[in-house]
Amino acid sequence: MTPIRLMRSFATVGGWTLGSRVLGFVRDIMIARFLGAGAASDAFFVAFSLPNMFRRFFAEGAFNAAFVPMFTKKLEQDRAEGLNEAEDFARDAFWLMASFLLGFTCLALAFMPALVWIMAAGFTADARFDLAVFYGRIAFPYILLISLTALMSGMLNASGRFAAAAAAPALLNVAFIAGLALGAWQGWPIGTVLAWSVPVGGVAQMVVVFAAIKRAGYSLRIRLPRLTPDLKRMLVIAVPAVLAGGVVQINLVVGRQVASFTENAISWLSYADRLYQLPLGVVGIAVGVVLLPELARRLRTGEPEGARAAFSRGMEFALALTVPAAVALVVIAEPLISVLFQRGAFSAEDSAATAMALAIYGVGLPAFVLHKVLQPLYFAREDTKTPFRYALVSMVVNAAIAIGLMPFIGFLAAALGTTLAGWAMVWQLWRGARSMGDAARPDARLFDRLWRIILASVIMGAVLWLAALGLEDALQGTWRSLALLALVMIGGVAYFGAGALVGAFGLADFKSAMRRGS
Repeated sequence: MTPIRLMRSFATVGGWTLGSRVLGFVRDIMIARFLGAGAASDAFFVAFSLPNMFRRFFAEGAFNAAFVPMFTKKLEQDRAEGLNEAEDFARDAFWLMASFLLGFTCLALAFMPALVWIMAAGFTADARFDLAVFYGRIAFPYILLISLTALMSGMLNASGRFAAAAAAPALLNVAFIAGLALGAWQGWPIGTVLAWSVPVGGVAQMVVVFAAIKRAGYSLRIRLPRLTPDLKRMLVIAVPAVLAGGVVQINLVVGRQVASFTENAISWLSYADRLYQLPLGVVGIAVGVVLLPELARRLRTGEPEGARAAFSRGMEFALALTVPAAVALVVIAEPLISVLFQRGAFSAEDSAATAMALAIYGVGLPAFVLHKVLQPLYFAREDTKTPFRYALVSMVVNAAIAIGLMPFIGFLAAALGTTLAGWAMVWQLWRGARSMGDAARPDARLFDRLWRIILASVIMGAVLWLAALGLEDALQGTWRSLALLALVMIGGVAYFGAGALVGAFGLADFKSAMRRGS
């Protein structure tokens, strides 16, 4: 894949993810409007976090780390030798995962009270606990649906087909929005409506990706699971990735436990999380999805310079969009939260608390995105043990900060622990990659542009701060949404103008990336 096609692939995935995140904003605004920050919202966010937590265990983390490089290699071998081993491997993996997750889901439903207690022990003293158990039993089957969807998405991505897999997540948000609108119209309990929207959205995602798999010429017809030598090899690779994913989820559990002892804090952190997830999803997920199969392909065919170019362009693309986003989240956190969420049941106090968490998450945004760029260097080499060891260190950092600072700064300790643990992970991944040879060494163009990207972002931050002061009254008035849009546009013009002026990038780079790729 040429650098231009690589950038186009980043843009394809990022564009669809942006659409999904915009729908996610509409969803979150509606949730804030109808639920605000209270018992039902706290309970729902914990219940929804359970399938998402295990999804990152089994699907997006361990699965992608083990399955995608092996499937990519088999595709290359099939094309060279006229074989069909990749499809057989994928079919075996699909039905093995389906069988395991069906049993796992049944166990989780039976032991839901214990899972809720592990996630939020602070709920046991009030009504949030029973609500979270009730919502959790409705929402948890999503883990089966989304994990199988992730497996099929990995097949499509390895085959160079990114659109369907990137578009599917939008359907979950469509299900949420439709459910919220219908529930509000009919007067149904909004928390229950949200819980049911989760499996409905999961079915819609799976149907869309399964149709794309059929169009790509793959068959996943029903068969009894077989533990073949290839699957055994995949599991050997996957186990450390599962453990690493477990460490990451422990970080999240620690944060939620800290927050569960402060009323409404889980909701505040969840709303802040949703906002910084926009740039993280658009940039980080796009780069990670495209980069892993590309690096695996380059390394298999003995092209270290091609792998180095792919890695460098991936990091350049990520930083050019993430650094200014991080600056914006810090500088205008309060206007963003108040305009987007402060209405109905979501109060000014909720806005202030959520904005503080968002600013802390914003400092960590580049780290969270760089994970997606650096980890494929290891996963493409089928090395999942090293990231696991690094994740253990980041877990200790997170726990020490979140628990140690909780008596002093309350729920914000959870956000700070997440951010500093993210930077600790990046430092380790970067340091460990130095022994991987030229493929893991950024090229001169990246180093030349990095300081320019930072300078352009600082200029944008100063412009945003002054503009926010000038628009302060408008951001609190009747037309506050238009004032926020104007503020965002001012920031965008300032960044891209300053970036072009100082040579951080050429606007032609973004234009070529946004042209439809094959």
